[in-house]
Order: sequence, then structure tokens, then C-alpha cells
Amino acid sequence: MNWLLQPWPWYISGPLIATVLILLVYFGKTFGMSSNLRTLCAIGGADRYASFFKFDWKAQRWNLTVVLGAILGGFLASHYLSDGSVMALSPATISDLESLGFSNIGEALLPAELFAAENLGSLKKLGLLIGGGFLVGFGTRYAGGCTSGHAITGLSNLQIPSLIAVIGFFIGGLLMTHFILPLLF
Repeated sequence: MNWLLQPWPWYISGPLIATVLILLVYFGKTFGMSSNLRTLCAIGGADRYASFFKFDWKAQRWNLTVVLGAILGGFLASHYLSDGSVMALSPATISDLESLGFSNIGEALLPAELFAAENLGSLKKLGLLIGGGFLVGFGTRYAGGCTSGHAITGLSNLQIPSLIAVIGFFIGGLLMTHFILPLLF
């Protein structure tokens, strides 16, 4: 049973993801996390304030199982399918993150230097979190979907706009990592 506590290799997780996508295509559905947020907002009554949320959200209720599955799967994986070992990161990555002021690198999925509750009192870190959230939300809407929707569903369906979006995500990530992030810390 020790094999369950290790990260699954690509030859197991890849076919599992492909199986899910084949089933989605077969049933005429698409996958993406941002569409779930749109559905939740519509359920909450956001359609009274913005026409973007005026759609038949009841037809998208099935997609909310993706959110539930992500939450449940993440919980099960972190609490029952993990041996608690530190993530394997390259020494160069660890060195770069230490130079930015991060410590205990690889021990948690989210760095405490950004996501700990006491950081909500820091105007700079709170601004980074709110600004980053706004940019992610704006970018998701502007790109017509999120990274998971474009990179998994869009590329699987051979959609050129998704290929362009994924290339943009990677370029943006590289620019952020190498040029903008060092200026913020």
C-alpha cells in the first residue's frame, strides 16, 4: 500500500484524465473550473447585476460535481494518500525562492509567507492577494476560460484559441516568475 502514498506517475494519471475527457466528449460536455464559478454566481443571483450571468445555470449543475470532486480529492490525497514528504524541487528553485524570502520550501502546497492568516494584516501581501485574484478572474473571463479548461479540454478538442491561450499562460508565468515576482519581494 506504500505505492498509494507516492505521486502517481504520468502513465497512470494521464490515461485517467484522458478517460474523463473521452467521457465528457461522448456526453457533449466541457470541463473547466471557471465555468463552475460562473454557475455558482448565477445560482447566487448575480444575473440581476450582470448579463454575463444570465444563462440556464440548471443545465450546468452537473459541472459543480467537478468542484466537489476537486475539494474531496484534494482532501483525501493530502490526508490519506500522502506520506508527508517534502516536494522534490531543484536546488536552483529552492535557492531562488530563498532569495525572495521564502522558507520551508516544498513542505507545504501554499507558502506561509503569502497565505498565512497573519498576512491579512500586511497591506502589501493583502494587496498582492487581492490584485492577483482580480487579475486571474479578469484573465479567465478575457481568455474565455481558465487554464484547466483551455489546457485540458480545449487542447484535447484541438481548439486553436485554447492553444494560443495555453501559450499565453506559459509566457505570462515565465514573465511573472523571472521579472515581476522578484520586484514584489
